This record gives sequence, structure tokens and C-alpha cells, in this order.
Amino acid sequence: MRTRLTLLAAALACGTTAYAKPLTVCTEASPEGFDVVRYNSLTTTNASADVIFNRLVDYDARAGKVVPSLASSWKVADDGQAITFTLRPGVSFHKTAWFKPSRPLNADDVVFSFQRMLDPAHPWYKTAPTGYPHAKSFQLDKLIKAVVKVDARTVRFELNQPDATLLPLLTMGFASIYSAEYAEQLAKAGNFEQLNSQPVGTGPFVFQSLAKDSAVRYAANPTYFGGKPPTERLIYAITPDSAVRAQKLKAGECQIALSPKPQDINDVAGDARVKVLSTPMFSTAFVALNSQHKPFDDKRVRQAVNLAFDKANYLKVVFVGSAVAANNPFPPSTFGYNKAIKDYPQDIARAKKLLAEAGYGNGFDTTIWVRPTGSTLNPNPKAGAEVLQADLAKVGIKAEIKVLEWGELIKRGKAGEHDLLFMGWAGDNGDADNFLTPQFSCAAVQSGTNFARYCDPTLDKLITDARHVANPKLRAANYARAQQIIKEQALWLPLAHPTAATLTSSNVSGYQVNPFGRVDFSKAAVK
Repeated sequence: MRTRLTLLAAALACGTTAYAKPLTVCTEASPEGFDVVRYNSLTTTNASADVIFNRLVDYDARAGKVVPSLASSWKVADDGQAITFTLRPGVSFHKTAWFKPSRPLNADDVVFSFQRMLDPAHPWYKTAPTGYPHAKSFQLDKLIKAVVKVDARTVRFELNQPDATLLPLLTMGFASIYSAEYAEQLAKAGNFEQLNSQPVGTGPFVFQSLAKDSAVRYAANPTYFGGKPPTERLIYAITPDSAVRAQKLKAGECQIALSPKPQDINDVAGDARVKVLSTPMFSTAFVALNSQHKPFDDKRVRQAVNLAFDKANYLKVVFVGSAVAANNPFPPSTFGYNKAIKDYPQDIARAKKLLAEAGYGNGFDTTIWVRPTGSTLNPNPKAGAEVLQADLAKVGIKAEIKVLEWGELIKRGKAGEHDLLFMGWAGDNGDADNFLTPQFSCAAVQSGTNFARYCDPTLDKLITDARHVANPKLRAANYARAQQIIKEQALWLPLAHPTAATLTSSNVSGYQVNPFGRVDFSKAAVK
């Protein structure tokens, strides 16, 4: 009898572990995939880079500096043209049903992770159907001469010229480190696409499954170098409607609800079951004006759109006091912000005059593209699009609102099919280049992240030169001039710098809101 009771107790204990209450996160959309280097949306970064992978370095938002991650230390050469990283010892890749690692992380993995993005001759280079948007936008193929394995735990990045932004760039999701051993296994089987559907990383959680538009499931990584997460299971419950996310939180169906609308936050005020966590977000909501589409190829038309817009009313309707007006492409706290630039005031008469000068005195027809569901950068897409539509009608511009599913919106927006596109950009560190290069460089037109589709040699040179000098004053001067050009050319209709907020159950601890929109559940626990 004692033996049977002991076995029963052991079975019950195992069952308790296997079916322990998970940490369920209500999030707004399915990731595009898990091969994060191929994508640029925050939704995909949150579901892949932030939970499955790690990078050589991370960015500590509170301290405002780059900190160690997979690299325990690094050294920049005196001439600025090389960075040598020492890797953390004993880091394990995930053990899954589809991959069993035979060794810990080493320099081969770092070399593979970057060479596949940078070298057109690499066997993995052409496996990304839409390319590598971040690597292309930041022109890493021109900056990085080689990624060299010095020994098993040492990697050297050799550069063609000094670059003040490279180290912060390596904290971004696209710089995640993959298993070269897993990639070799897939290549031998001719199954390259599996890297996108069954990922393997070193991060705090191990991918288990995806039910598209329903849920992503993960398990805690028992060998995580940062310490095993306190929650055994993590579930992303795909819940497009923010009000439903808040309802599920109050009902106990999820413990964290991402991207609440301002109204959701107001609705939970005073509810003891819910905590509201918030911080100013390092991001900008904007409408991109496609400068390659007529009549937006004319600067006067783009300026007229800005002059027709009542931004104060837009902020009141859409953000309900949870954001500040944006004048420039990035927040005022950013290094290099040009305080001298003023916003376009609403001036209907001047807007009509500019349209007449451009040959559109009778107006024209156009389209406004917007996503169907809300996010931190666009809490109420439908209402915001209608505000813009009504303002444009005052100057004779007839705009049809087109609602596109998020994945389709990103895909077609990167292809430059839009006229006016509601979009947002969240930086990954405190540097202006994190906005200017991916949104306004000529290389970013090719990669698709430059939604204004504007390539100007003078602007491009200002942005590029700022990356190649270490002197802060010279960099700031370049950024100031770049912002002047962007404002004069009216490439965006800047909307807002939002407050990043997250709703959590009162019994959740160890989670903090990140100003860059990233997520970290490695320390989150449900009491």
C-alpha cells in the first residue's frame, strides 16, 4: 500500500507541474513568423526575439546603456573599425522535439546569424522571401567587412569604417543569435522554412506551437542562463479587440493584457483586480505620405495635407490624453532632437492655396490605409482615419478609407502600394538613427521600411555621416538638419508620442513596461 501511495503522490506531483497555471498574455495579433530577421513588426519581435532568442548585447532602458547578454564583454578597437566580443560560457540552445543540440553556443552561431543576412553567396541568404529589412535599411552589408571567429568564445566584427550606432543596433530583435547546428540540420534536409515555423534559440522560453490567430504556446527554458523563469508555461492569447483583452484580464482568462486603449485604462480605474503599468514610449505614431505616388510626389501637396489636419482634435479623439503631439520623427527625449522645429498649424486657406499651385485646385481622390484593430500606436484606427478623412475633405481631397489586416498592411505598405498609411515606429534605443535610417534612408526604400518612399541624396548623406562620427556635437548637427528636411518635405504627418501601458492582474509580479515596446516575461510570476 505504501508503494502505491508513493507512486500516486509522485504522479499527482508530476501532474501539478505539467498543468500548473500558465502566464497567459492577451496580445493583439499573430506574429508573421518566428525567423525574426525577416520581419520588422513589433508584434513579431515580441513573439520571437523577446522570448525565444537572445542577442550579443541588450539595452537597459532604465540605465540608458548597452549591457551584456550572450556576450559577457566586448572591446572596441582604437580606430573604431572592429568590435571583439567574448561569449558567455555554457549557454544552451533549446532542446525540442525537432532539435537536440550537441554543444553549447559558440562563435560559429554568431558568424552564421550575421553572414546569412550579409553575404549573398551564403546558402541561407536567399531563403528569406522578402529579404532582411533591418540589415538592408541599416546597410550592414556595407558597414560590416567580416564577422570572424577568433576562437570558440571570441568573435570579431571587422568594419569598413567606424560607426557609433552599431553596438546599440545589436540590441535589436533582428540581431538575435541562431543555432548554426540547427540551421545545418535543416539545410541538409532541404527544409529551410522550418526555421520560421519551429524556431530554436537560447531565450527564457522554448517555442511549442502556434495556432494562427488563436494562440502561441511556450514552455519555460530550464537551462536559461538568466535563470529559469518562474512560470512553467507562457501563452500568447491572440485577442485583436483591446476591450476584449481587458475583459479577459478581469475574468482571469489572461494575466497580462498588452496595448490597452485609453478607454480600457479608464474602465479599470479603481478595480482592485487590475494594475496599470505605464511609461513614456520611445515611439512615434504617424501617417506616411507615399512620395512615389501622384500627387504626393509634389511637396506642396504633402504640405497641404499637414496644414489641413487638426492634430489637437485627433489626439483628443484617438488617444484621450494618453499621448503628446509629435512634431518630429522621434520623441523630444531623443539625442539629437531639434527643438527649433514647429508643427504645421491647421490652416485650411493656405492648404487650398498650395493645392491650387500644384494643379489640384479642385482636389483629388486618394486612399487612407489603416489596420482593423487598435494598438498602443493607434488605439482607435477607425476613428483616427475618419478624423483625417474629414479634415482632408475640407480642402477638397476625397479620401477612401481602406482597412487591411495587419499582416497584409505591413506587406503591401513595404511594397509601396499605399497613398496615405497610418503607421508607427518604436525605437530600440535612445538614438535618433534608430528612426532616421530605417524610415528616411535610401536603402530603407529598397528594404520597405521607408514608408514615405523618399530618397534624397542630401538627407541620406546627413543620416549616413552621423553614424560614422563619434563626436556628439557633429552627430547632433546632422540630425538637426535632417529633421529640417523631413519637416520641409512633409514626408510624414506626425501624430503622437504615446504612453506605453500594460494591464496586469493584481497577483502578477516581476513585469515592467518597456519604453521601446519590447516584452520580458522571464521574471514575471503569478502568485
